[in-house]
Amino acid sequence: MAENSSAIFTGHRPLGYVSNHIPLVTRYITRRKEHLIVTVTGRTFHTYGSSKLGLLSVSKLHPQNITALTADSFLVFVAAGKEIYAWRRGNELQRVYSGHPSDVHILFPFGPKLLSVDKDSLLKVWDIKDGSEYLEMTFNNTKTKVTSLCHPSSYMDKVLVGSKQGHMQLWNIKSTKLVYTFEGWGSGVVCMEQAPAIDVVAVGLESGEVFVHNLKFDETVVKFSQDWGPVTGISFRTDGQPMMLTGSPAGHIACWDLEGRKLAHQMRACHTGSVSGVKCLAGEPLVVTNSGDNTLKQWIFDMSDGGGRLLRQREGHSQPPGKIRYYGAAGHSILSAGQDSSLRVFSTVADLLNKNLGHASFNRKLSKKHRVTEDPVRMPPIIDFTTDTTRDREWDNIACVHRQQGLATTWSFGDSRMGELQLIHERFKLDMDLRSAVATCLSLTSCGNFVLMGYSSGHVDRFNIQSGIHRGTYNHGKHPAHKNTVRGVVTDSLNQQTVTGDSKGIIKFWRFKAGELLQKLAMGQDLSSMKLNRESGLLALAMEDFTIRVVDIDTRCLVRKFPGHKSTITDISFSADSRWLVSVSMDKTGRVWDLPTGQCVDYVEFDTPATSVDLSPASDMMATSHVGDLGIYLWINKTLYDHITLAPVSKKAKPVKLSLPENLHVTSKDAIDEEDVKMETDEPEEVFASPEQISDDLITLANLPGSRWLNLLSLDIIKAKNKPKNPPKKPKAAPFFLPTIAGLETKFDLSNLPKDADDSSRTLNLGFTSFTEFGSALGQATSDEDYLAMVANLMEKGPSGIDLEIRSLGPEGGGTIGALGQFLEMLKIGLKSNASFEAVESYLGLFLKIHGDIVASEEDLVNTLKEIQTVQDEKWSSLQAEIDNCLCLTTFFKSSFL
Repeated sequence: MAENSSAIFTGHRPLGYVSNHIPLVTRYITRRKEHLIVTVTGRTFHTYGSSKLGLLSVSKLHPQNITALTADSFLVFVAAGKEIYAWRRGNELQRVYSGHPSDVHILFPFGPKLLSVDKDSLLKVWDIKDGSEYLEMTFNNTKTKVTSLCHPSSYMDKVLVGSKQGHMQLWNIKSTKLVYTFEGWGSGVVCMEQAPAIDVVAVGLESGEVFVHNLKFDETVVKFSQDWGPVTGISFRTDGQPMMLTGSPAGHIACWDLEGRKLAHQMRACHTGSVSGVKCLAGEPLVVTNSGDNTLKQWIFDMSDGGGRLLRQREGHSQPPGKIRYYGAAGHSILSAGQDSSLRVFSTVADLLNKNLGHASFNRKLSKKHRVTEDPVRMPPIIDFTTDTTRDREWDNIACVHRQQGLATTWSFGDSRMGELQLIHERFKLDMDLRSAVATCLSLTSCGNFVLMGYSSGHVDRFNIQSGIHRGTYNHGKHPAHKNTVRGVVTDSLNQQTVTGDSKGIIKFWRFKAGELLQKLAMGQDLSSMKLNRESGLLALAMEDFTIRVVDIDTRCLVRKFPGHKSTITDISFSADSRWLVSVSMDKTGRVWDLPTGQCVDYVEFDTPATSVDLSPASDMMATSHVGDLGIYLWINKTLYDHITLAPVSKKAKPVKLSLPENLHVTSKDAIDEEDVKMETDEPEEVFASPEQISDDLITLANLPGSRWLNLLSLDIIKAKNKPKNPPKKPKAAPFFLPTIAGLETKFDLSNLPKDADDSSRTLNLGFTSFTEFGSALGQATSDEDYLAMVANLMEKGPSGIDLEIRSLGPEGGGTIGALGQFLEMLKIGLKSNASFEAVESYLGLFLKIHGDIVASEEDLVNTLKEIQTVQDEKWSSLQAEIDNCLCLTTFFKSSFL
């Protein structure tokens, strides 16, 4: 049985998978107020959010490839072989339904029941809640081979069964009786979809015809026909537009006007492969499609003519990648060249950072006028590329050679596009004998200015990648650099020498600028490819006799030879410190060679041969691509996280069978008991809450806002700054009836009006003031729990409230010396508990600022304060020791890696 870990590497996860040929399903989650989109990627399924098409979850790995997919409001149902799995939240297995004798290929949710059909047309009805089998119905494949299911709206307990023979049957599931048989239209039924109108169902046929049929009267309402082959999917818009969308194997989507009974729009070349699924989001002008070309696309109908345009998409390679390389020193991006002539970037951090640099084209302007599937000037696939980050923001920093082409193309990582330049020497255009020569390899210098190219004719040229101008040729006298096909060209880190190798194993060392031949080294065997580690100056050569040889370009001599592979070596890669050399071969094996000892320290066998391999700049991960596989697989270097002793692998040792990294496997034990789980509802999910204090030995902060404790000592300054210069005066209140003095003239009697506050001074009551509620509770505290409760009470107050409570404890505020002692005792117990550390320290600072003079004059208070200081010293010593320990380890790791 294949394992998921070897001596050095363990499987991490795959990259680049989006969708396959299984139609997508959508779910609307009320709590999220968002549609979720579920797609299948082999033995797993992905869940995306419709708002940004962000990946939300990935399921566990099923025992077999997924053959059917459906979902209801609560669960996602997946058929893998003969088993059916019910998933909750996309990654929690709730139940497994077993009982089909053959592989299941149709799933259909039916209220509290689940309908499943296998390839023998055995229909089973399951009770979703308890997993029991409700009933079983057998159809004869020769007479009625079930191809699709549909539930007509308002038809209680009824299900419509479509057949490959072309007829349809309406069954009552509850009574297991055939209600009615629809004769059909002489072509097999591929898909069916309930229309927004009652009694009406749209039926897609193998002939490409779509019939909108009234079930109640058994009459066809309208008939449409598409010329692109069978109807692969049907969906109706529910945003107020009477529109029906149908998919086709050609990758086109047809938009039919139901009121006008005509074709409204054609969305051509939506996918490079067959359109697998078409789903309109309820109440929105959006449609989501997927295809076997590894794409998921979202379209919006906002064009002036009512047509749709591409809004968002998630995509990977539609054909397997041929070469992959890490980009940049951080190792967060992987460049991948696929057989579909595209160059893509896959992020190891977040899938939303993936991007497509485009498809290679002989004429970019002409390509923009055509769709991807109809591009007449698309270039052949990329067979080799080189990159450097030194000038990635100034000009193109990626160069590629293509299959059976004599030119090289340039690309820009920063601009995410193909460049305008095409690098080719004039001799290949003028000399008829050289027109058949093709570029075989290339290398970009460490300065990011020059590209060196090798050809099948033996020539080696140097171009400026910024301008595309030819800057030099390496010649051996009057002849090309090599007599045979050049298999590799590299330069050192200082652009002092260039190293080239041909198919006969002749390695030549040249002066970089002058093109002068310095030395020649014969390997004695045919050369397949070469890889240079510029930091160490070690050059690895993959030979046609399935061995690997290592040459030091400084001493220009052979230093290591590694035999062991039994087939063609497809790729090699150095670790960042040049200690390891990883090689993969067409014999499905991979080896890790330890260069200092010259021994093989890891020997693995993959499920399929690896076509390319690369180690990250930090050597913490390895990336591989494989034959016939659209994904890129990441492997973790275990030696960075565990103590592993690497022993040499003996020559007779068998390789460790390593399965490609996927998510966790599904087992029957993973199913959740019904008693322990409830159906998903719109109620908030239970969120894990960390305890307030993980351990009594750990110093824990209160996590209060800084305004609640950080500015307590500066509270008087803040109040002074915020105090208005002229406080507002209360206007004098006039009586409702103004009194007057008896006499000939009207005079108001103002003798009884209250006097102004400015005219008479107020008297200040200096008598005893009762304690506040906090002060009274503090006086009654006797145990540690009581004191800790008082600390929590104080933390609920604002800065001004805390200041008032502390001032009221002193004699000037109506308190006593005993109250001050109680407060200090509370602070001491709070510090001993290690909880709310910063808050207690701030309260102590404010207390000493206000009552420092009184504390200094009372011996009991001074003694309590000394005890608090002792507690503080103990806590700080413990914390300081932990900080010093961490700083020491960090400094050691930093110096050891550098």
